[in-house]
Formats: sequence, structure tokens, C-alpha cells
Amino acid sequence: MKILYFAWIRAKTGVATEEVTPPSSVTDVAALIEWLKGRGGGFAEALKNPAIVRVAVNQEYVKPHHPVRAGDEIAIFPPVTGG
Repeated sequence: MKILYFAWIRAKTGVATEEVTPPSSVTDVAALIEWLKGRGGGFAEALKNPAIVRVAVNQEYVKPHHPVRAGDEIAIFPPVTGG
């Protein structure tokens, strides 16, 4: 699973992109965010409020209950504003 981090989430985690293999209990976006948060440090800080984090799976915006699988590309970013 490839994870991409954007904007202040990337700054707090110190990671732009990474390949991960979460445990089999991680079956949806919400569980993935919790697992990433559990890594501590910048991940815990960046993901402490999942309600303000947006996620795309394979380039489509998804809700927390959306399934995730090995081979997926997951993008995690703060809310996007227009202007």
C-alpha cells in the first residue's frame, strides 16, 4: 500500500510518501488512520483529529468506512479550500 501525505500533514509526519504493510485488522480508511496514528510522533500529531483529514483511495475521495487493500494508493491531506 502506497501512502502519500500532503501539505501540513506531510510537514508534521516528515514523510512525503511511503510503502506500508498494515496488519490484517486494517480493512478500512478509519482503521488505517488509527494504525498510522499509533505510530506516534508526527503521525499522532498530524492525525489526532481524523474529522479534519481528507482521504482519497486510488484518486477518489472516500469516507472513513471505505475499504483499503494491499496495492491501493492512499492520499491523506487537509481540507482543500478554493479561492
